[in-house]
Amino acid sequence: MPDHAAMDPPGDPRFFSRCGPFSLTEIARAIDAPPPVVSGDRLFRGVAPLQSAGPEEVSFLDNLRYQKLLSETRAGAVILLSQLANQVPSHAIALTVAEPYLAWARACSLFHPPPEPIPGVHPTAIMDPSAEIDPMAEVGAFAIIGPRVKLGQRSVIGPHSVIGAGVVIGANCRVGGSVTISHTLLGERITIHEGARIGQDGFGFASSPMGFVSVPQLGRVIIENDVHIGANTTIDRGSAQDTIIGAGTRIDNQVQIGHNARLGKNCIVVAQAGISGSTVLGDSVVVAGQAGLSGHLTIGNGARIGPQAGVMANVPAGADVLGSPAQPVKAFFREVAALRRFARRDGMRHSESEADTKLAQRQHE
Repeated sequence: MPDHAAMDPPGDPRFFSRCGPFSLTEIARAIDAPPPVVSGDRLFRGVAPLQSAGPEEVSFLDNLRYQKLLSETRAGAVILLSQLANQVPSHAIALTVAEPYLAWARACSLFHPPPEPIPGVHPTAIMDPSAEIDPMAEVGAFAIIGPRVKLGQRSVIGPHSVIGAGVVIGANCRVGGSVTISHTLLGERITIHEGARIGQDGFGFASSPMGFVSVPQLGRVIIENDVHIGANTTIDRGSAQDTIIGAGTRIDNQVQIGHNARLGKNCIVVAQAGISGSTVLGDSVVVAGQAGLSGHLTIGNGARIGPQAGVMANVPAGADVLGSPAQPVKAFFREVAALRRFARRDGMRHSESEADTKLAQRQHE
């Protein structure tokens, strides 16, 4: 790696599109900040963190652990809370907002919007004649589009992806490279990252004296609007019902979602979590990394499942659970504290026993 790589600003033009410059007024409008009272309307060319931003770049402060960097920054403008505005250096302009990280996301999107689709079908793609591809959609190299597929306006299919028969993809969706989608209906503004597998057989079988008999998986996957699905995530289609991913949900990389599972709106599922078949998540549920949920459970609205939790029973709305088997967070930490106290007492008894033994040996000698 070149020595200067760590100092390069974010948004390397080899990989990311760039817009601008933008005036201070345009930036304030985009992030929903009050327009600062300054002479002239300065232009800004990009975004960067506090420690590396220059005079023509916008930065932000959200985590107070980095407050020291604020006095040292060379940024031309800083997005932050109003109570910190008086700590911004004199050469910088304070852009005050209620939620700095949200405003930062909007500023980054202003300067670095998603790349525009390149309408058309790559000559190496394989297209079934019955597929309906919007003229403004993009189909990448070596993609395979099956019979009766419908691809909406301004949607993108990445290289080497396979879209199975009958799949419907709405407008403004982005499917990364090497994705496989079958038996699925997608809404609008959905992002599916590289290597995801959606709509394959669920894990369903019956036992017989001669061995296992596969149960036909006759459901679909329904993905509602504004869902993001991470790389190498797998979502099984339903058995007799549908697997449903609610609007606005964010699914991280390497997540497994079983057949008939139903996720509500605005859920978060973090990397390497697994949700077994027929489990239902309410709205705004958070499932942390490596958590595992058994099948046929109900997780209430707003519940939070901690990292590596093993959930084997229903979780009420708003509850925080942790551990395996999962239990309320306070109970979990009470047990941890009790175990620590027991370990300390046991250690002290062991030390006292050793001391008594050594004393007896010395007296015997």
